[in-house]
Amino acid sequence: MTLKQAFSHARDILIANNIEDACLEGELLLRHTLKISRVRLYLDLNYELSSKEEETFWHLIERRLSGEPTAYITGHREFYGSDFYVDPSVLIPRPESELLVEKALKLAQNGTIPTIAEVGTGCGAIAISLALNLSQAKIYATDISAPALKVALFNCQKHRVVNRICLLQGDMLEPLPEPIDLIVTNLPYVKESELPPTYSASFEPLLALNGGSDGLEKIRQLCCQVKNKLCPEGCLLLEIGQGQRRAVTNFLCSLFPSAKIEVTPDLSGVDRVVSLILPSDRLHQAG
Repeated sequence: MTLKQAFSHARDILIANNIEDACLEGELLLRHTLKISRVRLYLDLNYELSSKEEETFWHLIERRLSGEPTAYITGHREFYGSDFYVDPSVLIPRPESELLVEKALKLAQNGTIPTIAEVGTGCGAIAISLALNLSQAKIYATDISAPALKVALFNCQKHRVVNRICLLQGDMLEPLPEPIDLIVTNLPYVKESELPPTYSASFEPLLALNGGSDGLEKIRQLCCQVKNKLCPEGCLLLEIGQGQRRAVTNFLCSLFPSAKIEVTPDLSGVDRVVSLILPSDRLHQAG
């Protein structure tokens, strides 16, 4: 079987099983099997796969059909133009979370942001993306999960920012040793009732998805910690889920009545990032 035949057959199987982005997923699994680049794949479409290569490839396809995400099968996920190692101890970075990075970089262009904290860093994709683009920033990355921090450390080493990101284990903002100028976070915001009935079928860590009964449990917890961890004129960038805009902005307004609050939609038009900027005197804005 040639590369072209394997690619075409895999794509058809994935489409028949309602796998989104079937063409891309088939390509990623084929490239992973052969350990080749995208360019090499399309240059060598007439390459004949060995029996061992065929066996390995179809085994990966079977794993994908069982529901296992391609990112966990290959151990890779691209985010904001960089490649990150991922495994089942961390949530797979989503394209919509790149908006957090874009908003943070825009804020940095408009003023000095010497200290940044990413809360719930997981594989470290957001913190590392910021470190790669903000060479002068001091960056903290927190996570309650020790296995997740091991993945983040691996990615920090991979991208050579291990000396620029301080990884801290603990709950939310509690591990931070000092007030921060910018807090960036993508906390769990899925309602408990919307999680799969048999959770093991989803493969991703429950800790990184479960937002409680209304999806906002972790978000409220973090917002209540902000006033003691965010500098005057500091900014919070918070990713939210569909339909959560009003509840989150109302809660933030009750805590910080003098703060500036904005909501930015993602490319699909879904309200995705809430930004809160504190006034210069924090004592006069906390509720």
